[in-house]
Amino acid sequence: MSGSHLRSSRLSGMSAVIGVAVIGLIAWELIVWFYELPKALLPTPRQCLVAASDNRTALLQGTYSTGVAAVVGLAAAIVIGSLIAVVFSQSRRLRTALFPYVVLLQTVPIVAIAPLLIIWSGYTLRTVVMATVIVCLFPIINSVTVGLMSADREMSDMFQIYGSGRFKRLWRLQIPSAVGHLILGAKTSSGLAVVGAIVAEFFVGNGTDYDGLGTLMTKWQGLSKTDAIIGAIFASTLLGLALFGFVQFLSVTLLSKWSQPSNGSVEIQNVER
Repeated sequence: MSGSHLRSSRLSGMSAVIGVAVIGLIAWELIVWFYELPKALLPTPRQCLVAASDNRTALLQGTYSTGVAAVVGLAAAIVIGSLIAVVFSQSRRLRTALFPYVVLLQTVPIVAIAPLLIIWSGYTLRTVVMATVIVCLFPIINSVTVGLMSADREMSDMFQIYGSGRFKRLWRLQIPSAVGHLILGAKTSSGLAVVGAIVAEFFVGNGTDYDGLGTLMTKWQGLSKTDAIIGAIFASTLLGLALFGFVQFLSVTLLSKWSQPSNGSVEIQNVER
C-alpha cells in the first residue's frame, strides 16, 4: 500500500471514529432534553465538560495516581508473568499442576480479593499495584506460554541436531518467537491495568487520603455529583487508551524486529554458537 493510500485510509478511519462520537454526544444531549432528566440522574455532555473543568486539578492528580499504579502494576505483571511462562514452557508437569491456579486469578473477581489485600498490605499504593498485577497476570502468562511453545518445530529440531542445550534453545529460538505473543498479552492487560487500579481504589480510598480516580468516583458518588463522575470515567478511558497506545508504540519501535514472523530467521551459525 502506497503512502498516500495509507494516509487516506487513516484519515477515513479517524473521520469515522469522530463521526460516531459526535452522533453519540448529540443523541445523549437530545435524550436528556426530551425526557427532562435531572442533572443528578444524567447530566448533559456540556454539564459534564463544565464539571471536569471545575474539578480539573483533582482529575489531573487522580489520573496521575491511577496512571502510576496502572503502569507499575502492568510492568510488574509483564516481568512476573513472563518468568512464570518460561517455567511453564520448560516443564510440562509444572504447567499441568499450576496453570489451573493461574486461571483462578482470572475467574475470581478483584472486588472479592481487594479487601484481603487491604488487610495484608494496608490502605496504600502498594495495595492498588498488587490488585493491578493480579488482574493483568493471566493474559501475560497465557500469551507468553503459547508463544514460547509455538516456536518453529524444524528450527527446534535443528538446535537439537547441533547439540544446543535447553537454555540456548530458549534464548535464541523460543524467546524471539514469543515476543509477538507478549505484545498481544500486554495490549490486553493495558486496559485491564486501569480497571484493576480503579477497582482497588474504591476500597483503598475509604481509609486514607489516596487520591486516585476510583477514590474520586466514590467521593463524588456520595455527593451525587454525576457530572463529575462521568468526567472521571472519561479520564480513566483516556488513561487506558494512552497506556494501550504506549504499548503499541513500543511494539512498532523497540520490538518491531522481534514481533514480526520469524520465517526461519534463526540462522544456522547462531545455532552453532
